[in-house]
Formats: sequence, structure tokens, C-alpha cells
Amino acid sequence: MATMQQPFRDAVGNDDEGPSSPIDDYIPTFYIGHHEAQRPLPITEPVLRQAQDNVGYDMLTSPITSPHFHSRVLTLISSHLSDLAVFEAEEGSLENGLPPPPIIPPLNPVDTPLSPGETLSQLIGYCSPWIDLASPDPLIANISRQVLNIEVAYASFCGLGNLIIPAPKTFGCNATESDGLARYARAIQEALHVGSYVNIAIHIPMYGNYQGKEMTGDLAALARKISISEEGKKNKEIDLFETWDAWNTIRSVCKYSSRLSVALALPRLLPTQPLQDRWFAEPLKLLSFTPQTFLKNKNGHPVLSRAHQSLITKYMRLKNAPWLLLEDVGPIPGLDGRLDASDAPLNIVVGTPTPDSITSPTPAEATSKGPGEKRPHSRVKDVAPHLVYLRWLQRNQPARNIIEKFGQGYQDYLQAPLQPLTDNLESVTYEVFEKDPVKYDNYELAIVQALADWLEQGKPTSSTSGAVVIAVAGSGRGPLVTRALKASQTTGVPVELWAVEKNPNAYVLLQRHNEEDWGGVVNVVKSDMRAWKGPLKDISGPVSSATTTNSSGPASPYGKVDILVSELLGSFADNELSPECLDGVQHVLAPQYGISIPSSYTSHLTPILAPRLHADISHRAINDPEATETPYVVMLHAIDYVATSVPDHPRFQQSWEFVHPLPASTLAIAEARRGGGVSGGGGGSMAGGDGANEHNVRYARHTFVCKDRGVVNGIAGYFEAVLYDGGEGGKVELSTRPDTIDAKSRDMISWFPIYFPIKTPLYFPDDSEIDISVWRQTDDRKVWYEWVVDAYVMMGPSKRMRLGTSEVGSSRRVGCLM
Repeated sequence: MATMQQPFRDAVGNDDEGPSSPIDDYIPTFYIGHHEAQRPLPITEPVLRQAQDNVGYDMLTSPITSPHFHSRVLTLISSHLSDLAVFEAEEGSLENGLPPPPIIPPLNPVDTPLSPGETLSQLIGYCSPWIDLASPDPLIANISRQVLNIEVAYASFCGLGNLIIPAPKTFGCNATESDGLARYARAIQEALHVGSYVNIAIHIPMYGNYQGKEMTGDLAALARKISISEEGKKNKEIDLFETWDAWNTIRSVCKYSSRLSVALALPRLLPTQPLQDRWFAEPLKLLSFTPQTFLKNKNGHPVLSRAHQSLITKYMRLKNAPWLLLEDVGPIPGLDGRLDASDAPLNIVVGTPTPDSITSPTPAEATSKGPGEKRPHSRVKDVAPHLVYLRWLQRNQPARNIIEKFGQGYQDYLQAPLQPLTDNLESVTYEVFEKDPVKYDNYELAIVQALADWLEQGKPTSSTSGAVVIAVAGSGRGPLVTRALKASQTTGVPVELWAVEKNPNAYVLLQRHNEEDWGGVVNVVKSDMRAWKGPLKDISGPVSSATTTNSSGPASPYGKVDILVSELLGSFADNELSPECLDGVQHVLAPQYGISIPSSYTSHLTPILAPRLHADISHRAINDPEATETPYVVMLHAIDYVATSVPDHPRFQQSWEFVHPLPASTLAIAEARRGGGVSGGGGGSMAGGDGANEHNVRYARHTFVCKDRGVVNGIAGYFEAVLYDGGEGGKVELSTRPDTIDAKSRDMISWFPIYFPIKTPLYFPDDSEIDISVWRQTDDRKVWYEWVVDAYVMMGPSKRMRLGTSEVGSSRRVGCLM
């Protein structure tokens, strides 16, 4: 049984949408903003309209306070330092007492260009870049924190919804820099409380220190304690993951706040793919570009490298695509005296002929306008070539693949796994499963090969007519029944077909299909497959469920099934109790020649960094104590695979396998335990019950090698299945593993991965190892999983030191009922 649930349908379409619904014609929308580090003019409504209607920007950044306020703060610091000098001269030392730092007085109208108004929804506040929250000087750090809180509080009062705060000026792991990062993270946490409805983005470089414009009056220059020499800074090697490490510290201190995100500054030279993938997993609010990010084409126009274009395409496919921010690319055309707002704008050509610009709605308008709606048509002069290039890039984004189209809007959406044994599914849920042709094509191919081999090998059948008896266990709405009939037509092998389904509602539809679509050749049975006694012998036509399950007299002898077909697989292969179901129906399978499709399946896992999922689950845990103990079905998207594939330790590792049919001796032991017929007159497993299902208990331990530092938020689970093994004829397989799905079942969309969360993120440094232990447990009434993650650092060729261990996760309380 595939594991996508009814809400997913909202992302695919509704009853009013045909096969060519608007989502198939999706065009990505770039929301592009303009930022000047030292913007000379306040953002008034005419300025905003000039930027939007005549140029094509969607939003502008605005300073929250003015140069007058900056000057007032500098004067305050200067006065305080003078007072300290006098105090030290009088006291002889500052060690026995220090005057308290000054308090910045409230803002005056001249201190800020902002006022509440309708235009604020199209502005992003940019907090003062001249403060230094991570300063080693307590005075500078304190003043900077006051400035930040004043700006955040006033921006929140005015109704400004989004703020950008510059990152710490230095990153590192020495004592001074670590202390500064702690100060910075604490200040951001406080700012989130000050502006309780404001979204904050940390403007941080992809790697290295951010080299913005030098500013007069930068508070960092006034710090009285400098522990890192300028020569030391100059010769410091670039640590690619250092900036990510700093960001991880900040958001960890802020407890993965949903209002905290990243404004990522893209460099001219992109880093290695692992670091690009790491940032992809983070909550990206903006991507910022400076003129240095761009190259020049042969005509002298700014363009981005192919690597940058690929990165943007990938990042813009996120569920919540980041906005784009052009930084210091020149003033807004028309505000520098060269162009009046009334002038008719002209077209611009960048490298290749560019059609008219398609301008995008502002972030405020995006919630009320669909992707096909536009603001009034506008064109721009080549005084804004960077903007025009990004608009060209927007219109030339590559088409989405099948997976992206089908999953649009449901990336990283958490769903509890289905419980098909205890719940009767709705028709719309079955409908979602049936949208996947790849799965059913492979099932049909498996049945075709099985029938062809049956004929070629001359094996006897279980029917008196010589037809091969096929039973579809858990038929749902009948897609596998249809495929089995087509396989019979393809091979010319006659079949006797049985459809077994416990859902009374689906049973009605199966009977209708039998009358209208299948020509009445299918025997439809309403029964839990585990209670079904098998097909009746010597039947001359279809029989009702009442005949097979409610006989009052001596029962007619029941026959066997030659090929048992089922689609009971879950995201982790066995999480929807396929082993237990197929164990329960195996008694109807012909003991010598019977075939199960699927014949085997394996579970696979890998550790992942998934900050968005962790934040979502942590929020749910406030009201749901089981939120951190639930394995979720989720279309994993904004994640990073932290493990590196090395010999003997691949990125994705197999945990266990189930094979069908089981040896008769295994089923005999299970039956004996169920009836209490074991040695000593009793039974019972460690988990309770009789131990009849102990043969389906599993345990695995894996070691993963992690080259780059990171955080484990949880475990991603996948599966592979062998539907039919034709020997030299080859295997028919299914796979959801990212590294094998293309080879085995490309574009299959029926199953999303499973996600096992860990309550507290587990940090590990470079060159670490992650161990994962996972159990499949049962007490004969339900099945659940338990999992634990350990982090180790290598101390030598064969020695490692444990860094930390996660809490043991257990889904026992929300386990799958048998």
C-alpha cells in the first residue's frame, strides 16, 4: 500500500482540473529587491512606485534609523569613554568598579525615516550594519544590543514584517570569536522576543567573512579589546563550513525559531557541492548578489556563471522559494536626476534578445495573486542591467520534472503513516496511489514474467481448468486486478482471478468494476486477507463473499493460489505490516510452486540534517507529546545527507530484509506459540504477547562516515523491493532510494520516504562517524520502531571518542496495530 495520504491531493489538483491543470504550466516567480548599504533617500511612496512600476523591483530595503541616530550613538559612546578616562584617573584603576554603560534615549522623528503606512508591506528593514553585537568590548556589545532592540521594536511597532540583520563580523572557534558569537546569538534571541511578530533574516556569506563597504563610524573600530591581530586575520585560512557553523550556533540558541531565517550572500566563486547542499537545507529567506557576484559577457553586460544559474534553479525549487536581493548595484533609476518618473522606460538587451520584462508581485501581493497574474506591464532601461538579467533568468528556468510537478507544495510536509489494517481508506486516497503508472507498469511486468515462466516451465496449476490462480490481496479499487488481466492477455496464459479486500466501501466498487470493466471474470471477496480460506475448488463462475466466508454446512474444500499479488509496502517497506499480512495469507499459497509478488523487500536508512522538519516537529510537540516519537511519511526536500559514501560505509545502508513465502517451519513455530503449544506450556516475548510474531522482529546497527561537520536531526528511511526474480530473465524491482530509484523505477511517485526524528539535534565535527541503531519491535498486537543515534570523533586509525548520544526514539504508543 503506497503511503501518500488524502491531503496530498490538494497539491495535485481538484475535481475541476483536467490533466493540463495550471500547475503543469508553472512558471517560477522571482521576487527581486533592491538594497543600498547607504541609501540616501527615505523610502516614500513615490520612491517605491518608481522602483516597482518604472524599473521592475518588487521590494526595497530601508534603514530603520537615520545617520542622525548613528551620530547620536557615537556621541554617547565618546562621552562615556571620556567619563571612563576621568573615572580611571581619579580611582587609579577600573578594576574595583566600572560605571554602568550609557542608555540610549528613545528615538526622535529625526532618528528614523519610517512611519506606519501601506508601503511598509513592500519594504524589508535593514538593521544598522555599523553595530557590532559580537564585539569583545562589553561596552560596544551592550550599545550594539541596545541599538538592535530599539530598531526591532520600532520596526515592529510600525508593522514592518521582515528585517535583515548583518551577520557577526568574524567567525571562528578561538576563545574571543566563540565568546563573540555567543553574545551575538543571545542578542538575536532577545530581538525575536522584542519583535514578537517580526521575521528576522541573518545576512551571512556562503563562506568566509562578509566584505561589505567600509563604514565611517563602525562601532567595531571603537572596541577597546582586540585579541586577534590584523595580521592573524589576514593569514587566516578559509574554513568553508565556518559560516554555516556560526549560523547553526545562532539558530540553536534561538531554538530553531520559525521566524529566524538566512539571507545568504552568494560569492563570485561558489564553494564545493557539499556546502551548497548544506545551505539548501537551511531556511533561506533571501539570496543576495553584489556586483562582484556577476561576470561580464562579451557585450559588457552582467551575467551569472552556469554554476550560479544551476544553484539558483535548485534553490528556487524550494517549497518556499527565497527572494532575491540586488545589493549596491547602483541607485534606483530615475531618482538620481537622470530619469523622471514620467519618462517612458525602454527595453534592454542582455547577451541574447530579451522579451518584455515580466514583473512579479510584491511579497505582500503574492498571497492574493496567482503565479500567472502580473502588475501593469513595464519595461526598464539598461541602467538596471542586473535586474533585467535576473528577469531573463526567471523566464528561462528549465521545466520541472515529473516528481517536482507531482509533489509541488508538499515538500517537507509531515504526515503520519497510514494504518490500512485498522482504517478503511477513502476513495480519494486510493486515487492518489493510482496516479503512479511506474509502479503498476512494474507490477504488470512482474506478473507477465511470472506467467511466462510458469508456462515455459510447465508447472501445474491449482485450478481444475488448468488456469493459473492469481489472488490480489488488498485489492483497493482494483488497479492490480486490471494489470493482472492485461498480463494474462499479453502472455496468452489463462488465469483464475480473485480480488480480496476488507474495506466494505472498496468492495462495492470492485463489484461494479467486475460488472462494467472486467467482464465478470473476477471473483470478488470481502475479507481480511488473513482470514480468507482460499478459493473454492470446482467453481464454474464468480462467487460471492458470503459463499466463501459464511457457509453454514460442511464447507467445500478450498483450493490454493499460484500467484499472490499485493501492494502492502510502506515507506520503510514493512511499516504498514506487509510481513504480518503476507504471513497471515500464506496458507492459501501453493506450497511447492506458489509465487509471492513482491518476493522480497529491504529497508534502508541514512542520517540527515533537516532543520525545517525539526522546527515543525518541535512546534507540534508543544501540544502533542508523541510528535517526537512518530515516524513520519514526508517528501524530503530541504535536507542534507550528512554522510559521505566511502568503501564499506555507503551513504544509504540496508537495515534488514523480508522474504516471501516464509519456510513452512517458521510459520509452524509461530502458530504453535500463538496457541500456547511451546515447551513448558507457556510462551511470551520480551515485549509481551505469545511471541508468535517474533520472527518479524529485526535489529540493525550502521556506521556512517561524515567528512564535513553538521547536525543530525533525524533518519531518512527508504526501501527496495524485488517484485519477481526471473533468474536469467532479470529482476523486476522497485526502489525509493535516491541513488538507485532511476535504475529500478525511475519517476515512481507512490512512496515518500519515512522520517525518524530525534528530539535534540546531535552536532558532530569534521571527520566524524555517526552510528544508528534501529529496532523493529512487536508484542503480537502492534508493531513499532525504536532508534538511537551516536556521534563519534576519530582519535586514530582504530580509536574513536563518543561525542554524544540522542534520546532513544520509540513509536510504541503510535505503533501500527495488527
